[in-house]
Formats: sequence, C-alpha cells, structure tokens
Amino acid sequence: MSQRLKAELLLVLTAMIWGGTFVVVKDALGHATPLAFLAVRFTLAGVLLFVFMYRGQLSGAVMARGLLLGIFLFAGYLFQTTGLLYTTPSKSAFITGFSVILVPFLQVLHGFRLRTAMVAGAGLGLVGIYLLVLPRGLAAVNRGDVLTLVASCAFAVHIVLVGVYTRRHSFRQLVAIQILAVGLLAFSSWPLDLPFRLNWTVGLVAALAVTAVLATGLAFSVQNWAQQFTPPSHTALIFALEPVFAALTSWMFLHERLGGRLFVGSALILAGMVISELWGGTPPSPVEG
Repeated sequence: MSQRLKAELLLVLTAMIWGGTFVVVKDALGHATPLAFLAVRFTLAGVLLFVFMYRGQLSGAVMARGLLLGIFLFAGYLFQTTGLLYTTPSKSAFITGFSVILVPFLQVLHGFRLRTAMVAGAGLGLVGIYLLVLPRGLAAVNRGDVLTLVASCAFAVHIVLVGVYTRRHSFRQLVAIQILAVGLLAFSSWPLDLPFRLNWTVGLVAALAVTAVLATGLAFSVQNWAQQFTPPSHTALIFALEPVFAALTSWMFLHERLGGRLFVGSALILAGMVISELWGGTPPSPVEG
C-alpha cells in the first residue's frame, strides 16, 4: 500500500470520528459552556500529544506556525461548538463541510490556478447552504447556522496551512503545539464565556475522554501526518464525508428527522465538493512566473 493511499484511508477514518462526535459534543453542551468544554478537551489532548508524540528541539519557526494553526483551529471550534447550542448536529456538520469548497480558492493565494469547475462547485455549495439555513425565509436564519458558517471558513484556512507547513516541519511538533494552543486560548477566553459552567457528570467526562483522545489527539495527528502525502484539495474532499457520518449518527442516536430540504441542500453541497475536486484539477497547476 502506498503512503498516499494509506494517508487517504486514515483521513476517511478521521472524517468518521469527527462526524460521530457532533452528537457527543451536542450532549456535552448540556453540562458545560462552549469555552469551558474546549479548554479542557484541547488542553488534555495537547498534554497527551506532548508526552507521547513530541520529538526534537522546539524552534521559533515551528512555534510560530504551530501557534498560527492553533489560532485558526480555535476560531473554528469556538464558532462551531457555540453554533451547536442553536442548531442540530447533522446541519452543523453539513455547513462545516462547506470548508471543502473554500479550500481551492484559498490555494490561489499559494500560486495555484482557479478553475471553472471550482467556481461551479462553490456555486452549488452556496445554494445548498441557502436551503439548509433558510428553511422559512431570511427571518428564520438560525444563529447557530451563521456561527457554523464562520467556523467553516476558519477550518478551510487551517486545512490549507497544514498542507503547507507539514511539508516544512515535523508533524509531531506542529500537531502538539497547535492543539495545546487551542486549549490555552480557550482558557484565556473564559471571561468572555460567563457564566462559567462545568458540571462533572459521567456524560461530560465520557464526552471529554472521547473528544480529547479520539477526535483531537488521534484525529489531528492523523491529519497532520497524512497531509504530507496528499494535497489539501484531496484532504478537503475526504472530509466531505464528515457531514454524512454526522447525519447518520444523529439519526441513529438522536432520532433526528432529516427533511427533504435538508437532503437536497446537503446533496448540493456534496455535489459541489465532488465537482470542485474531480473536474477542478488535482492538484491545481502552479501559476507560471
């Protein structure tokens, strides 16, 4: 098995883990405020990564780039987790998936051509999001949907930067620094999250264990390792599976009813992802000169 195939299969596993944890996080928010949950989850994961994964001497360049990755990751999870207070797990996952459409556009900043198929894919994605977040007109926009859309933009930047930085620095160092940075940023932002709440129930402890170890420590280690061998556009397309796993998990465990408009909107987003990738060129050709 080639390194690239192994990397992409592990990214599918990562998408499955992340998709399955939307339900877990939704339940955990009944026992903790968003920033409190993120602070404990990412600090725990960051400490574990430094103990079991970190190798080598820390340089200023690795520290700076790891912190930058952490800032975008923190922004993504802050808006996504807060959005889950107001929207459903499956809907949150599909809107988060729009980051897949944004990745090719962001790659233009690194010297890649923007192809017609990428624009067409983004258009389908926008129509799909419209159907998801505007079920009864503009007045019915859910604040959770808007917050999650902001999160998807932050996640798109994170995917592109991981693709750039893991080709220059050790993924072991980058993943440990960025994860711990998210935890520290969440801790320092607690005054913005008043009233602070962490009710140490069995459900919350289980959610923190699952999200810290599997959805954070393991999943981001896999992503940072895998993106050494596959381009950001491929990573983004594989992550398009995340909302599918989230919808299935939400249907199985929360008995969430998935209406026709949700199916159509989700299908359009997925179609946009596929068109943007398969007919948009993988990877895009660098701009000459």
